[in-house]
Amino acid sequence: MPDRNNHMTLAELRNGMRADITAMNASDPGIIRLMTLGLVEGVAVEFRNAAIGGDPIEVSVFGASVSVRLDQARQIEVSPLEP
Repeated sequence: MPDRNNHMTLAELRNGMRADITAMNASDPGIIRLMTLGLVEGVAVEFRNAAIGGDPIEVSVFGASVSVRLDQARQIEVSPLEP
């Protein structure tokens, strides 16, 4: 289990884990697209599922499911929330 005091990336979350988005690489056009879908700093997300092979992952944001490629998920820093 990750250290709750340290940041991690969205790609490191596992099933059912919740986290707040703390930073994003907004220079990537794919990240900007995800931002228009609600993945922005300060928002809570929940890891839902991963495709066979682990890519893409599915996260819940504002009650909607969003698929995120692992290369983009690695550019989104999160802070895990207590269950």
